Amino acid sequence: MAERKFHLHDGKRGVAMAVRVTPRASRNEVTAIQDDGTVKVRLAASPKGGDANDALVTYLAEVLGVSRSKIEIVAGETGRDKLISIIDMDKDELQNRLMAYIE
Repeated sequence: MAERKFHLHDGKRGVAMAVRVTPRASRNEVTAIQDDGTVKVRLAASPKGGDANDALVTYLAEVLGVSRSKIEIVAGETGRDKLISIIDMDKDELQNRLMAYIE
């Protein structure tokens, strides 16, 4: 995958990232970075009962090497497009960790 910049935003306490989720996949994985900077994630969990949201937070915590408590779904809890906040991380660190995981 070619090196490219994400459209990430530093906040007072962390960074925000746009994520597009595909539930009911065969496995959990980061599949692509779209042209607009949205991170595409496939999850094995079903969206019913918030299972996919829980799985997304758990998976992103694993990918980024942070605790679940540092990750919050800020917007899009009931849709596929979500805004995720990662506390105590800046955009450069987030980009480095995502690229290391993808490669």
